[in-house]
Amino acid sequence: MDFELGKSYDELQIGEEASFTKTITETDVYLFAGISGDFNPMHVNEEFAKMTPFKTRIAHGALPQSLIAPVLGTKLPGLGTVAVEISCRFKAPTFFGDTITAKAKVSEKIEEKRWVRMALTWTNQRDETIAEGEAVVIPPPKM
Repeated sequence: MDFELGKSYDELQIGEEASFTKTITETDVYLFAGISGDFNPMHVNEEFAKMTPFKTRIAHGALPQSLIAPVLGTKLPGLGTVAVEISCRFKAPTFFGDTITAKAKVSEKIEEKRWVRMALTWTNQRDETIAEGEAVVIPPPKM
């Protein structure tokens, strides 16, 4: 089986970006609860969630955050990328039915280690930023 590796350190350019978009469904939230073991009623119980500041259920923060994985691992830099560090600051909740776009942008090339720093943003369908952060990755080798 042949695989085409993503962009190497030398091929990446500052400012280059890629994204992935997905609508978060109730099924996604329940599957994520099962995978993570986080059955906080804020995510899975509407009656409890009505008592929270959001007045309805919200997705786990790590669910939309995880949408950066297909960006880094399949788009930019792409196949063969190794994530060294990912940080994220949540700014707004993700509600059931929100369409989230996770975007990564090359912000720095770290010559000493040949690693790359990526600026990360997550936005909803109203173009509101729900989270922001950064990742440090090791791009795939040039073949």
